[in-house]
Amino acid sequence: MTMKITETINPLRRKLVGSLGCGALALSITGFARAAAESKRIDVWKSPTCGCCKDWITHLQANGFSVSSFDEGNSDTRKRFGMPIRFGSCHTAEIQGYAIEGHVPAREINRLLEEKPDAIGLSVPAMPRGSPGMDGPAYGGAKDPYDVLVIDSNGMASVFQSYR
Repeated sequence: MTMKITETINPLRRKLVGSLGCGALALSITGFARAAAESKRIDVWKSPTCGCCKDWITHLQANGFSVSSFDEGNSDTRKRFGMPIRFGSCHTAEIQGYAIEGHVPAREINRLLEEKPDAIGLSVPAMPRGSPGMDGPAYGGAKDPYDVLVIDSNGMASVFQSYR
């Protein structure tokens, strides 16, 4: 009985094709993971001594954001984005071209990135107790009602989400 050479090659060929397919899948998953991580990359400008800014950054990281922070203050960044000072807070962040001003919950940042409105970004003006970063033990569990505002390209605000 003689064996044809094609009978020997076919099982090897199947293994090779299968391996190539798995490799391509692994590369595509890796590329997707990189793109997802890049889409959740956020830069934060804050005061070097502000504890609540650090706590907000911890909140973002716990919610899957990759954070780079800069201890240079945030006034210049706020101006660069055209975020009106009346919506200001102790830190300003940038993600995918949007400004994030103050203690905005990660949930609302994710919603902003999904909906992609024509806007400057989001703001939680001032520093309400109970907002992310303002919710640590030092605040004794106190919670102020607050609104997350979406700031349109004309600098006008509307309520994006209320927290009561």
